[in-house]
Amino acid sequence: MTAVEPEPAETAERMSHKEVVQALSGLMLGMFVSILASTVVANALPRIIADLNGSQSVYTWIVTTELLAMTATVPLWGKMADLYSKKLLIQLSLGLFVVGSLVAGFAPNVEVLLVSRIIQGVGAGGMTALALIVMAAMIPPRELGRYSGMFGAVFGVATIAGPLIGGVLVDTSWLGWRWCFLIGVPFSLIAIALLQRTLHLPVTRREVSIDWLGALLITAGVSTLLVWSTLAGQHFAWASWQTTAMVSAGVVVLALAVWAESKATEPIIPLGIFRHRTVTLAIVASVLVGVAMFGGTVFLSQYFQISLGKSPTVAGLMGLPMVFGLLISSTVAGALITRFGKWKGFLVAGSIVMTVGMLLLSTIGADTGVPVISVYMAILGIGVGLLMQNLVLAAQNDVPATELGATTSALTFFRSMGGSIGVSALGAVLTNRVTTLFTEKFGAAAGGGEAKVPDLETLPPEVLTVIKEIYGTATADLFLVGAPIAFLAVIAVLFIREKPLSTLSGDERLKQESALH
Repeated sequence: MTAVEPEPAETAERMSHKEVVQALSGLMLGMFVSILASTVVANALPRIIADLNGSQSVYTWIVTTELLAMTATVPLWGKMADLYSKKLLIQLSLGLFVVGSLVAGFAPNVEVLLVSRIIQGVGAGGMTALALIVMAAMIPPRELGRYSGMFGAVFGVATIAGPLIGGVLVDTSWLGWRWCFLIGVPFSLIAIALLQRTLHLPVTRREVSIDWLGALLITAGVSTLLVWSTLAGQHFAWASWQTTAMVSAGVVVLALAVWAESKATEPIIPLGIFRHRTVTLAIVASVLVGVAMFGGTVFLSQYFQISLGKSPTVAGLMGLPMVFGLLISSTVAGALITRFGKWKGFLVAGSIVMTVGMLLLSTIGADTGVPVISVYMAILGIGVGLLMQNLVLAAQNDVPATELGATTSALTFFRSMGGSIGVSALGAVLTNRVTTLFTEKFGAAAGGGEAKVPDLETLPPEVLTVIKEIYGTATADLFLVGAPIAFLAVIAVLFIREKPLSTLSGDERLKQESALH
């Protein structure tokens, strides 16, 4: 692919606030679509699985496959952003997202649905990586706070709208769950058109090749461990020869990936970024946040519908406290960081509050009141809002401009990998707990195989009560496992060294560094 010449608008020294907002409009709509796709399907999953005769493991894999595809491709998108047009790459990622959404919307069975989720994940990986890279290129770290606040607002609106839209679609007989996938298509097409008109970035010609071997080894190693964490405890014992074989294979392949990256001219994840203490600790914290946050909260919608007996629409409304907590804390923190230039306190506070939220949610059950759950979820949302985006800011501020893209995509990659591992591993814990509790309550004949996700409308009242208790207990256990993982993030951020925020944009820092060399 040949790099295009910068347009006149692209060579300006510093974009005004109005120009930045215009340039980010299509980008934010693209992010809106990506977030909407994951949240709109949350309340539909129990109905989808029941309609397609899927199991609890399939429920987990519908989430995990998208996360895995996104995780595996984030570093590739980040590397390609250094080589090719960022605008073209974002539009390509949205195009893939459209294809995946259409395939999902017409999926006749679980297998086709899983393939479509992989395609969607590849597209989402592009948006996730490129949005942060484009922001860092245009905006100085000191001013990123207010723009991060805008992205926080987009995140909040999409997260609020997604479950509500999904719930209404599922509950509307003449629409149904398939429209949860199809509704994102027009938004994606609008975002592509907006980006064409508003996003203008210079393209630097670089004659380098992508490290496909490293990409393949990283994907294979992570995938092997994810497959193991999903199957272990259900299809074979945690302590078994299958576990030994799969974990050993995954570790060996990842070790080979590290070796390949150390030899590559243009590695997917440059090992040099780990020389920066802040970057390394931010990556560790991001992995832990991903494990705890994604692994715990992705199953809350199932808890609302099965354990509490709520409709998909009501389940969507029940997610609002966490969203509002996240939205308010991220926006306020961003504004305060821009004003005062201090950021470490928000990381420490966020990680502590997140851990407290996980501990509180580990006490829920089938008889927990909605107001109590709402308070617990708001606390978790506040913690995540203070922590997640500011980890990226801290890392971007700590590295040379030449490493901005690699650092940003690496941070996003490891956070997504943490999310994938969290959903897969904690999903396996949930499956195992549900199956065990089924056996205890209904006997070996009912629990001997893998427990199916129940269709509540077909169950007699006495069985329904037991099912609700089973899912309430199993969901609480997830957060009990996730809480100590979240606490490890507290330890990681305590050791991050605070550094004054730069007042130069990524492009300006790059010119300054080039002049010095």
